[in-house]
Amino acid sequence: MRHRNGWRRGQLGSLVLLAAAAVLILRPWEGNSRADSGPRAAVAFVTRVVDGDTIEVRIGDRVEDVRYIGVDTPETVKPDTPVQCFGPQASAFNHRLVEGHQVRLVFGVERRDIYGRLLAYVYLGRRFVDAILVRRGLARSLTIPPNDRYAPLFRRLELHAARAGRGLWGAC
Repeated sequence: MRHRNGWRRGQLGSLVLLAAAAVLILRPWEGNSRADSGPRAAVAFVTRVVDGDTIEVRIGDRVEDVRYIGVDTPETVKPDTPVQCFGPQASAFNHRLVEGHQVRLVFGVERRDIYGRLLAYVYLGRRFVDAILVRRGLARSLTIPPNDRYAPLFRRLELHAARAGRGLWGAC
């Protein structure tokens, strides 16, 4: 039996079933631990700088550790890991830049890492902290999907810093 617009009843039913399946497959799984529900951004106060790419912040009445997305600075405080070349400089710069300041955190698709830290791009006013670290040679780019929104930018900044011998690229 044909429907008024020329579709057979079976074809119409198949089309509806196919559309429903596509919605379920393409929609992020609600139980996925990678994506917290909640706001995409938050204003926070930096209470402590842990190292070059990790800070402790106060968001409302909660204190959270935040790992910068897309960048990796040399280690200074990782257990059982020696202090790495240019790590103290990256950590000191991060201290001077953000400690005691209000920042805006823009969360990635994946909200937390395996250590329970929030994952965020960090802004101090209009300044993009993650990008500043890479541009100055204080951090390398580190792409971990699905948090890869600025990966091309970070790779470009890293390449320019390396060619110019800035920071760790000239010292390590």
